[in-house]
Amino acid sequence: MNWDWEKLQEQKRRQGPPPPDFGRIGDEFKRLVDFKSRIPGGPKIIALAVAVLWLASGIYIVEPDETGVVQRFGAYAYSTGPGPHYHLPYPIETVQTPKVSQVRRIEVGFRTVGNREGQGQQFRDVPEESLMLTGDENIVDVQFIVQYQISDPINYLFRLDRPDETLKNAAEAAMREVIGNDKIDSALTDGKVEIQIASMALLQRMMDKYESGIDVVAVQLQDVHPPRDVIDAFKDVASAREDRVRLVNEAEAYRNDILPKARGQAAAMENQALAYKDQSVRKAKGEASRFAALAAEYAKAPDVTRERLYLENMEAILKNPALDKIILSDEALKQAVPYLPLEPGSRRAPRSEAEAGKTVRQEGGN
Repeated sequence: MNWDWEKLQEQKRRQGPPPPDFGRIGDEFKRLVDFKSRIPGGPKIIALAVAVLWLASGIYIVEPDETGVVQRFGAYAYSTGPGPHYHLPYPIETVQTPKVSQVRRIEVGFRTVGNREGQGQQFRDVPEESLMLTGDENIVDVQFIVQYQISDPINYLFRLDRPDETLKNAAEAAMREVIGNDKIDSALTDGKVEIQIASMALLQRMMDKYESGIDVVAVQLQDVHPPRDVIDAFKDVASAREDRVRLVNEAEAYRNDILPKARGQAAAMENQALAYKDQSVRKAKGEASRFAALAAEYAKAPDVTRERLYLENMEAILKNPALDKIILSDEALKQAVPYLPLEPGSRRAPRSEAEAGKTVRQEGGN
């Protein structure tokens, strides 16, 4: 039974709407004529009322943010500014009043489907518009809006058949070209501003070439992310990059900490070496000068100089408490034991009394 009903409905749809009932139309026309005949002078009054209403239909008002565009038999005739105006009634003239100061918007890659109570605005993704190929052969999901104004209402109304749809297709093409010349990292991170500026400039050039009468106000990226099928892999890659940046920063911090210390230690060692060098050179020069002066005095009086040197050395030895000293007379020296109790390994024992005496003198000289 259901199948028969569906078949009957399908036949009705194919046959189209039923033909008009001319008999019923004729009855309605007769009742209208009878009504006119009851009014005194009815046909003339009705015709006059209809003519007045037809003439009054030409009154129109242009709002402050609008421009009136009057068409005569479909062709552009003239434009009017804000305020009340009159045009010849339809079908002679018609008027359109586009809002030229209103900022309009077009959504690409998504659609706003309305507001739900407690949930705010709801959006629907349009992947056939948003999925784009980047310059490094990756796919990125780009959703953006285009804001525009009507700069020339005549071109906007008459140059393009569907200007809003044309603008949306051109915006999608411009964004695909800009994204295709860039890398995915730039689109996902810090290159969004440059992408917006480049796509806006390219879109405006396209609209000017079409003579569309549209002024592009802004191109704003709403959401840029990897495709949902691979977003987890992109998150892993992003985490790895963050770890790399963190490790590089830690290494640079360690380098910035250790290098100044090493440079400071190297500078200190270099200064110490230069100071030791200068000290040694000055000491050597002083000793050389002293020896030269001593040699000159020795050449003048050898015995006196020798005696003076001996006395100065003995004075230095005897008043030095750090040196162990043994003083022997000439008689004691003859009877001295050949071996003196010196510290082990410091000096060998003398072999004879002469050497023992010589050793005592050498100790005193040292």
